[in-house]
Parts: sequence; structure tokens; C-alpha cells
Amino acid sequence: MPPPSKTPEETLKALGRRAVAVVFGGPSPEHDVSILTGLQAARELGSRGRRTIAIYWTRSGEWRSVDPSLEASAFADGVPRGARSLQLIAGPGGGFVETGGITGRSKGLEIGCVLNCCHGGPGEDGTLQGTLDLAGLAYTGPTASGASLGMDKLAFAGVVSAAGLPCLPRVALTAGSEKVGFEGPYILKPRYGGSSIGIDVVEDMATALDRLAANTHLRRGAVVEPYRKDLFDLNVAVRTWPEMSTSAVERPLRTERSAEILGYADKYVGGEGMAGAPRELPARIAEELTGALISAAREVASLTNARGTARIDFLSDGESFYVNEVNTIPGSLGRYLWIDPPLAFGDLLDALLAEAMAMPAAQHSATGADGTVLRSAGSIASKLA
Repeated sequence: MPPPSKTPEETLKALGRRAVAVVFGGPSPEHDVSILTGLQAARELGSRGRRTIAIYWTRSGEWRSVDPSLEASAFADGVPRGARSLQLIAGPGGGFVETGGITGRSKGLEIGCVLNCCHGGPGEDGTLQGTLDLAGLAYTGPTASGASLGMDKLAFAGVVSAAGLPCLPRVALTAGSEKVGFEGPYILKPRYGGSSIGIDVVEDMATALDRLAANTHLRRGAVVEPYRKDLFDLNVAVRTWPEMSTSAVERPLRTERSAEILGYADKYVGGEGMAGAPRELPARIAEELTGALISAAREVASLTNARGTARIDFLSDGESFYVNEVNTIPGSLGRYLWIDPPLAFGDLLDALLAEAMAMPAAQHSATGADGTVLRSAGSIASKLA
């Protein structure tokens, strides 16, 4: 990617009177964490004088515009007071439209860019990205294809393995599975999902198969890999604008509530999302391992066509490492990882928005569809005979 010819501030002047729409929530197990990320981002943009619209995606999949200055507690029981109904319309001239209102007429919102703060589910698996592409809205974060790859643990592991990067064996687990090619204990994960939700550590295959029926997070698919008690978590953030750069290496710390794996509570229960989780930053690891992780993080970002800011998660025994996952929209947008050199949250957001406006996520083209094939095709009836 060539370096930008304009600064983020120069690029963002193109917003004009149009607003930045901060989108958060969604029908996802990570709904609540997404609210924290979205409110943090909306508050920071507002402090910088950016015209901001906060768009809340409800648990049931509805869209609402809300006051961007709200606190997280306003969402604890559902849609906060004063919310306005919206629709997201795909297609040329579409976008977010306010429905009803005083006049009863629909009114399109003047949005220059969408800051996607959705974690998990359709906000991070390519569904929302594809809809925004069709609506012609610029947005931050992964493309539709990049989001889909990052959310699919089995496909991601295949790409990483094919590139020769170290990773633990990972295979699909179904009700008909008998052997997976390695012995237990096993770590069982939802194939589509993140943030340690729905993850189990089990001793044997029989228990793993029992979990398939009992664990609702595994219904869309499950993967299994060896559980290694000697491994711990290490993370590196990557951002792609104005050029690819990496953060310090983080070691998230496990609490007594999560002895086997880094759990959901370790990451998020503390009021600030990932920004408030316990950690070593920078991680106290060997310099050689730090360099290897940063190099691998860059390669994973290139392999997955990362866009915006992503977090690459590794497992390590302190000497070697394994690539674990890519989080294409990390909690708190990974703002806390940029300590060397320090990067202000507002500057991170401005860079995300500038990239979204300067480098559209999708540019569809019908070049080559000139009718030649249709003119020579003959009758459809003859092809069905």
C-alpha cells in the first residue's frame, strides 16, 4: 500500500458537514462489549469536535440513533430513552435512514464515514461490511472478505498453516467425528466467534462430543485443537494506515476465575472493555521472541488483507510461539496497546477514518460484461432440453 499523500486531517476535511456514524452493539454475544467500545469512540470523537452520530444495533437486530454522550448503564435494560428508529438500506443512494419522526417521512442521515465498533456476529463476520459496500458507505475496519476470514477459525488456521507459520493443529468437530489426529486434552471452540465465549477445555473426545449438543455457541460449527497447559497468551496489534505498523507485545493476565484459558471475564469484566483488563505491557519476554512475534503479526496481517486496526493473538511457552487468531475489530479498538511510541486514541480514530475515506473497502466493477456471451448463447429452452 503506497503511503498517503495527505495527512488524516486533510483527508477528513472531505467530510464537510457529514457526520461520522459510530456503529456499535448488534445481535452478538459480544453485544455489551461493543457498546463500551462504541461509547468510548463516540466520546473521543466528540471531544475533538467531530460531528458524530451514535447508531445502536439492538440485540434483536434493529437500528436506533442514540445520544453519543450516554453512559453504558443506559443500555443495561435494552434500548435507551430518546432513541430514534433507523433503517439500513442497501443499494445506490442507500444508507441509514431515520423512519417516522414528526413528519412521518423518512430522512437519510448525512454520513461521511462509518466507524465500525461491532465485535463478533454480523458486525465482524462480513455481513455488515457487505451491506455497507452495497449502500456505498465508507467504513473502518476489515473488508467483507477479510472479516469473514478472520471470523472463521478453521479457514484462518488453514491460511496460516499454508503460509508455513507455526500453529497448533485445528480441525472441525462434528457429531460424527471419531478421531481428530491428536490426543486430548482438547480445547473446543466455536468455529465462528471470539472473546473466549463458548470455549471449553475437555479431557477426551466423548466429552467434546457431548459439549456439541449442550453448548449453544457451537451450533453453527466447532473446532478442536490440543490443549497445552504450558502455553500463555501474547498479543500484537497491527494497523494499516498511514503504513503498516505494530504495537508493543501484550501479555494478558489470567485471573483465578480462569485457570485454564484467558476467559471472557478476564478480558472484559471491569467496566472499560479490553482497555481495563489486567496485562503486562510490554510483555516481559525475550527480545528474540518479541521480534519473531512482530514479524509474524505483519505476515498474518498481509495474509488476511487486514484493514484498519487488528489484533493478532498468539500462544507461547516463552521460547516458541503459535499463531492463534486474528481479531479484526478488537475490544476498545486496541487503543491501549500503542505505547511505543505513544498513540493518542483520537489520533488512532482519525487514521482509521482517513483510511476508510481514502481507500474504499470495495470497488465493484462490471468490466468485461459486454454482452458477448449473451449474444452467442442461443435459446434458454435449448439448454434445458
